[in-house]
Amino acid sequence: MRLAALSVALTLVACLKESSDDRPTKAAVSAAAASASGLPVIAPAATQADDGQWTMPQKDYANSRYSSLAEITPENAKNLKIAFTFSTGILRGHEAPPLVVNNTMYVVTPFPNYLYALDLTKEGAPTKWRYDPKPSASAQGVACCDVVNRGAVYSDGKIIYNTLDGHTVAVDAKDGHEVWNTKVAEINLGESITMAPLVAKGKVFVGNSGGEFGVRGFLAALDEGSGKIAWRAYNTGPDSEVLIGPQFKPYYSQDKGKDLGVKTWPGDAWRTGGASVWGWLAYDPELDLVYYGTGNPGPWNPDQRPGDNKWASGIFARRPSDGQAVWYYQWSYHDMFDYDGINEQVLLDMQVGGQTRKVLVRAERNGYVYVLDRATGEVLSATPFGFVNSSKGVDLKTGRLIYSMDKEPKLGQVTRNICPSSPGMKDWQPTAYSPRTGLLYIPHQNLCMDHEAVEANYIAGTPYVGMIAKFYAGPGGNRGVFQAWDVVNRKEVWSIPEKFPVWSGTLVTAGDVAFYGTMDGWFKAVTAKTGAPLWKFKTGSGIIGQ
Repeated sequence: MRLAALSVALTLVACLKESSDDRPTKAAVSAAAASASGLPVIAPAATQADDGQWTMPQKDYANSRYSSLAEITPENAKNLKIAFTFSTGILRGHEAPPLVVNNTMYVVTPFPNYLYALDLTKEGAPTKWRYDPKPSASAQGVACCDVVNRGAVYSDGKIIYNTLDGHTVAVDAKDGHEVWNTKVAEINLGESITMAPLVAKGKVFVGNSGGEFGVRGFLAALDEGSGKIAWRAYNTGPDSEVLIGPQFKPYYSQDKGKDLGVKTWPGDAWRTGGASVWGWLAYDPELDLVYYGTGNPGPWNPDQRPGDNKWASGIFARRPSDGQAVWYYQWSYHDMFDYDGINEQVLLDMQVGGQTRKVLVRAERNGYVYVLDRATGEVLSATPFGFVNSSKGVDLKTGRLIYSMDKEPKLGQVTRNICPSSPGMKDWQPTAYSPRTGLLYIPHQNLCMDHEAVEANYIAGTPYVGMIAKFYAGPGGNRGVFQAWDVVNRKEVWSIPEKFPVWSGTLVTAGDVAFYGTMDGWFKAVTAKTGAPLWKFKTGSGIIGQ
């Protein structure tokens, strides 16, 4: 569950001293400089040049959440002060980051999904306009985990985002009038949309939520100009509906074969098998591949769905033009613990075995930091980034997660001390990567659980779970961690234990400052290299946003 909180948009300014000649001021690190240092670089083709803007939640196609602005440093971060605050008036969990385009900030709220435009040229950032998409109130009944929204994207003069009742809308960025509005999901089936869209090559990519309601997950592509649906790829079912054809060349043998989206399920269980798309997407323009994760299979009770349950709890690489699948990898086959595979993948170019490889790096819910070849789907490494006992590792020859069978859920029986718990070691809350430090900054949980499998019955539009779970703090007693991870040497560099799960996103800058928030309301700045505290500000609610 996510904390229902009043969200305020915070803009911060540093009271700066005169810049010294040797301190970086704008694009503080180039790909060439980072490469020369031996550190992995953010995939060059997937980055943005103008760092005065923030046009998508993840900053760039690579999911870096790295700002090359360098004015805020460890030396002056203590001088940060509030420039303005803005209350949306909605007392629910705010997860969407604001966008900044030219001199306007755009803020999307949880249900009822208002879009605000704030004028950054004027004192106090007054509201320029508000757009109301008027979503159906009944959508609130099929939101499993608060009525959240994870953000909008700016493209070609439009702000594009999703509404809880399954629509995607495009709004004119200048005056707030609706350009188009397309129904993508069906709330009567338990579908909603909470994810942030991705725009690439003239298409808007959108997926559904509802894995706890027996939906059938999909990724859809809409024409950016008209909003018309160009294609839809399901994540369960026959190859023709999953858009698996001659281009599909998965790396591992268990992912090869015809109609595995049907054959790895009992009977027609694939029709209610979940695998929804409510997390983060990435795009590599050079390889021309869109990457996205698929959610948990339904129901949670694994006894009701023997088999690998393709294509749930995994990652697809697809062509944006027609949706054809190119490769797939399954993080958690026959997912027994609700380890949705929807987390963000950070696209990097890095040295592996003496060669520069195009990789994606991902801190996964099952407790491992994975490094995959993003052209082929080969697992190059998988390393625990916290305490894991639900599995024993990942077999790099087969790519298979090695489950600890003594932790397997059993019908009518409580299995105790399973780590990580069902929200995973890390859930949707996104990481950030700095090419200056070579570190991935991971906000995550330290939770274990007891759970019991129970029989689940499918009724359209109602919960379809089949599990009773109790969560508690993992080893050490803290429920959360903010961690810096060396992606090359596959090890923790530093970490900060927190009393509660760290459910905020994070940001790292060229000034070597990392930002994150806590569920007891602290917005914090720390030194990116060492984790030393620099500054904190007490907000009016727990922080679960980006």
